[in-house]
Amino acid sequence: MRIRRPRLPRTRAGQRRLVQAVMSGCVLALLPMTWLYVSTADRLRTTADVPRTEVAMVFGAGLWNAGQPSPYLARRLDAAAGLYRAGRIEVVLVTGDNSREDYDEPDAMRAYLTKHGVPDARIVSDYAGFDTWDSCVRARKIFGVDRAVLISQGFHIRRAVALCEAAGVDSYGVGVDDKHDVTWYYGGTREVFAAGKAALDAVFRPDPRFLGPKEPGVAEALAGARG
Repeated sequence: MRIRRPRLPRTRAGQRRLVQAVMSGCVLALLPMTWLYVSTADRLRTTADVPRTEVAMVFGAGLWNAGQPSPYLARRLDAAAGLYRAGRIEVVLVTGDNSREDYDEPDAMRAYLTKHGVPDARIVSDYAGFDTWDSCVRARKIFGVDRAVLISQGFHIRRAVALCEAAGVDSYGVGVDDKHDVTWYYGGTREVFAAGKAALDAVFRPDPRFLGPKEPGVAEALAGARG
């Protein structure tokens, strides 16, 4: 059985239309990334100049070695602990995946933070932060967060800020620097495709996979911080 291969246009007009179609597809594919860069241009900070904010959000980034935070997640948590010790934040909301009994990002994040100087009473756990959009929506609707410092790697932080802004959380983003290894470049490549979903989430604003009842954890932690 012979397999027919698609034929390229032979006429100049046909070739021109093909090139135009390819270029149009590339432009459309890059529009979501352009939106992320434009919409977050004035929202990125460093740990040294981020405004004082009551709440910091740390997004999950995987566990390994018997449930310990991955190196990328550890860098995010180190940044949050540093901001807390410097008095720039009061409460840390850790948001991650606990969809299985044997996989618990928020508890691993809490344990790491307490070992690095953040009191347990100043940490609030969101166990249903299954993706960035879910984490942002739940921060606003479930935990009542309307302003936050977001902490993630540089390749992810723009999407986090844009989505939290769309969800109603006034946000500043701290992009944690890290070694530009294979994982870093994979993350950057993944963001090109994730930007499309982010744009759709920002426009259509779907409900998270799990919403649930409101939780007072952040308000209680802030009240405790104020004495």
